Amino acid sequence: MFPLSQLLKRFVKNGTLDVIDAKGKTHRYGSGAPIVTMRLTEKRLYRKLFFNPELCLGEAYVDGTLSFEGEAGLTDFMGLFGSNRKQLARHPVQRVMRRSWKAFRRLQQHNPIRRARKNVAHHYDLDRELFQLFLDEEMEYSCAYFETPDATLEEAQLAKKRHIAAKLCLKPGQRVLDIGCGWGGMAFYLAEHEDVKVHGVTLSEEQHALATQRAAERGLSDRVTFALMDYRDIEEGGAQGPFDRIVSVGMFEHVGVGHYQEFFAKLGRLLHEDGLALLHSIGKRSPPSAGSPWLRKYIFPGGYSPALSEVFDVTQRQQLWVTDVEVLRLHYALTLREWQKRFQANRAQAAALYDERFCRMWEFYLTCAEMVFRHGSG
Repeated sequence: MFPLSQLLKRFVKNGTLDVIDAKGKTHRYGSGAPIVTMRLTEKRLYRKLFFNPELCLGEAYVDGTLSFEGEAGLTDFMGLFGSNRKQLARHPVQRVMRRSWKAFRRLQQHNPIRRARKNVAHHYDLDRELFQLFLDEEMEYSCAYFETPDATLEEAQLAKKRHIAAKLCLKPGQRVLDIGCGWGGMAFYLAEHEDVKVHGVTLSEEQHALATQRAAERGLSDRVTFALMDYRDIEEGGAQGPFDRIVSVGMFEHVGVGHYQEFFAKLGRLLHEDGLALLHSIGKRSPPSAGSPWLRKYIFPGGYSPALSEVFDVTQRQQLWVTDVEVLRLHYALTLREWQKRFQANRAQAAALYDERFCRMWEFYLTCAEMVFRHGSG
């Protein structure tokens, strides 16, 4: 317990963490509220958590070898973790770990089409019933826009689509490309509220099948089409392009930092000379890094949320005008809170689809993501 104990002494400055070790002895770190009690049931966790807490913490929680006791649970701990994360990053061992992650990040994010398809299938080709358990009725799987804090998830997702449509400055008859179209919600909104045609692309077989089905059910098949393909394979002329507008919501996180030049070059070629593109993506306040090793391994393989400097560096080299930047950080925290509430309310159904271990993994994912947005610890 010694090396882990020394790490925790330096780590916990805001709030209190009580750790019950494998022998049942309690160790206290920090002071003040909140007070979180964490139990470790295996000695091997001491070493693993010391060297790689951001990976092994989630693995131990999912396996059940790490748990929380009392009123303060996972959410409180992740809040405590987020508010103290700077101290963790300053530890000599953690500095070495972060440098090694960053050194290999281009390899981790190498994303040719075949690998991109595999990465997308890992997450988005899960049973659609799982997503229906916690998403809104239109199955929007990205940040909502809460015009008021007490808005429902459905109201906030509708407001987000309305907000995006306004930014696109659409005109009758225009053609819109939706890169990473999900289950079609954004495309349907634009086609139903604006006199435009929308073409969506996705690498997820599940998303493509349901989006195509929903287009037919809504009588929109003549105005909304979907293709199962990578954005790099979209034709730049002829029947497909160029486009008047391009919208991409929640897809850029899967591009990979080594492919940003390729991505924005493709956008430039797919747009009319006077065209407009809107990119809606998760970002970070910190300098370029490698992202969460746990999320990358278990939830979004190949995923990465960029720093703004990484994005603007490429748009400048591609001579693309950046005319508007809006940060919706706390809106995403509210979105994730609502997803978590709905997931917990339907946890039994999720366990029936998969198992309890999967539920703990999904719970950790949603909680971790919410706290990152609340505390800005990305």
